[in-house]
Amino acid sequence: MYEQVSHSLLNAILDDLKPEIRRQDLRHFYTRLGANFYAIYSLFFTLYGHREDFKPQMLRLVETMAKGYINRSEELERADIQRELDHNWFLSQKWVGMALYTNGFADSLADLIDKIPYFQELGINMVHIMPILMCPAGKSDGGYAISDFLQIDDRLGDMDDFRQVAEEFRKRDILLVLDIVLNHTSDEHEWAKKAAMGERRYQDYYFMFDNREIPDMFEQNMPEIFPQSDPGSFTWNGETQKWVMTVFHNYQWDLNYSNPEVFIEMLDIILFWANQGVDVLRLDAVAFLWKKIGTSCQNERGAHLILQLMKDCCQVTAPGVLFIAEAIVAPVEIIKYFGEDAIIAKECEIAYNATLMALLWDGIATKNAKLLYQGVKNLPAKLERATWLNYVRCHDDIGFGFDDSDVRAVGYEPFQHRKFLVDYFSGQFDASPARGMVFMRNEETGDARICGSLASLAGLEAAQESGDPAMISSAVNKILLLHSLILSFGGIPLLYNGDALGVVNDYSYRDDASKSNDNRWIHRPKINWERAELRNKQGTVEHSLFNALKKMIAIRKETSAFADFNDRELLDVHNEHLFCFIRFNYQRPSERVLVVANFDASPQYLDLEVISGRGINLHSQFIDLYSGRSPAQYDRRIVLQPYQFYWLTEI
Repeated sequence: MYEQVSHSLLNAILDDLKPEIRRQDLRHFYTRLGANFYAIYSLFFTLYGHREDFKPQMLRLVETMAKGYINRSEELERADIQRELDHNWFLSQKWVGMALYTNGFADSLADLIDKIPYFQELGINMVHIMPILMCPAGKSDGGYAISDFLQIDDRLGDMDDFRQVAEEFRKRDILLVLDIVLNHTSDEHEWAKKAAMGERRYQDYYFMFDNREIPDMFEQNMPEIFPQSDPGSFTWNGETQKWVMTVFHNYQWDLNYSNPEVFIEMLDIILFWANQGVDVLRLDAVAFLWKKIGTSCQNERGAHLILQLMKDCCQVTAPGVLFIAEAIVAPVEIIKYFGEDAIIAKECEIAYNATLMALLWDGIATKNAKLLYQGVKNLPAKLERATWLNYVRCHDDIGFGFDDSDVRAVGYEPFQHRKFLVDYFSGQFDASPARGMVFMRNEETGDARICGSLASLAGLEAAQESGDPAMISSAVNKILLLHSLILSFGGIPLLYNGDALGVVNDYSYRDDASKSNDNRWIHRPKINWERAELRNKQGTVEHSLFNALKKMIAIRKETSAFADFNDRELLDVHNEHLFCFIRFNYQRPSERVLVVANFDASPQYLDLEVISGRGINLHSQFIDLYSGRSPAQYDRRIVLQPYQFYWLTEI
């Protein structure tokens, strides 16, 4: 869009660019900058237009984008152009991800390269390497307390190792995903150290106050993230004699994005990692980016403006790079991180489907799909060129943050139902085989979350201890049931390190002083590669899970109906134990897959007459894509065994 004020400013900025920038071949850069500049200017003006240094900061912003473009390799620039041509590339069904800690999956970044055949064997082609940047030992928050955004933690390797990982991934068409922690730094970061030494410029990078007056005003409305270990949202710093905002841990200082220097610094970091070969940047804690007294300081409009501006700037320099919004918030809020009032993704192309994850676990605990159906029915529609990241388990805790109105709609009382779920997955419910642990119980509100590996939460740990083959089989079937849904739901499925091998809880974290006070480490295992070889031995749990998931992934990649183009129809099948939906190819609607999952421990029946008006022919014969067999039918009803799923197509 052409607009005189913004473009006259752009002309002035281009005249004032440093000579070393103006001498470069910036053809594609100028084209993209011209196309995006009005949006960039408008957002930057909305955020910072009241400041006297607005124009110098605007110049610095453009120079930062130009520098990032100049430093981008020819190979990455070619990938940018290709992805611009095929702009729906990431909506394909071929992508299947895995999240891992480098030193949990391998010994180091160099060793990770040697483990690439495992990804290829399973069918993984998108790898989220959990935080690998420099952080203090003992005060790392699992790698999310960054002391240097431009350096690899030397316990994992160095930049040469990382570039080698990126290169090897590109050769094999594996997408590389990396975390960028936007909300805070470690208190040992250079900026924090300079702030602590009294440098006013860097104190303005954070929220620092001489007394409790303003912190008290903030905390009136801010919920506590870690009420047991780090209550409150401010920490007294004795060196500066000031109160510092620390929403998460007391050693993580929140960045102040009302300062344009902070935004430009973080954009520079984003472009740096894009230029190292990162395909997808996972932006951590985006819901917390904008702080405003009188609010919860979450999901504020300012946070969305910051993300929109980051996306527009990245589109100019590295348009082939995608953003993931790490915002574990209510469905009505999470959908906004794709970008409000937009047709295509204006903020982040990908967002975590935390609601689906929590609803799936609800189905396991209740043995019915009532709340799952209700929650998915009310999940807001995503944008056309955006997609969900669907997962069963991740490195973090599980919170049951579904909508209270949905909980009431299916006949549960929200507080009591969440208490039941916490009791069930922590093994305090008598009939539960789950072996989870309660995380961060808030005694005032009763709120609590759950930790535990997928296998242990699904009952495999307890089943293996009992030696009961039927219990083991049931746990394995639950694990496969859950994965069948994230692989077929619509979006990018994300497996977690160890889940394809049935890795159970790791209690060794209790013996590590740097981890013992955080029970999330119970589900952050280090893979035993000797045990992982059991995936090749028939009759083992590892063989059953790995090969079943390998087969499911391969089928997904060949099934065009599983691509993500808002082509899912949820079905009410009049059986609360079954979750059912149709996926279809939007270009060829006749290509459809009927997905059915039985959450009950008893056989259930799908009555075809109930769904016959939804394009299902009562007289059709079905074949299950997964088993290759026709399902058992009786009197126009399809039989599902306990925890069984079907991916059905009409013959």
